[in-house]
Amino acid sequence: MDDESAFTGAKLALFHAGRLVVYRRDAKPDIPYPDCWDFPGGGREGDESPAECALRELQEEFAIRLGDERIEWQRCYRSTHGPAPWAWFLVARLTPAEFRGIRFGDEGQYWRLMDVAEYLNHRQAVPYLQERLRHYLDANARP
Repeated sequence: MDDESAFTGAKLALFHAGRLVVYRRDAKPDIPYPDCWDFPGGGREGDESPAECALRELQEEFAIRLGDERIEWQRCYRSTHGPAPWAWFLVARLTPAEFRGIRFGDEGQYWRLMDVAEYLNHRQAVPYLQERLRHYLDANARP
């Protein structure tokens, strides 16, 4: 296996009250998966760890600050985009106070809570994230 420290970015499945925090990507034709439902996350900066990358993006996109101890599951995958061979998928949960503190940034159109089953079956969800979420759910009993 290649060196998993060479990763391009990280995405975070963020749960609140058994549902997912998702956002609608911009409808720009020059970005991957335009106008699709996405999770917080994005490209790595410098020598960030997967958790640092995902949590920085979460803060930038939703104004929520979590510590890396809040990551409850993570897995490395072959990257579908970007310059490095790997990408990470992580899972965390929000408290009610954190959820109330969401302030959506300027990336994407809008955000919402979505039922897990709806995301898994949505035709406009990012397909590789649907697959990775299924892997998490298969390994863990509760959403």
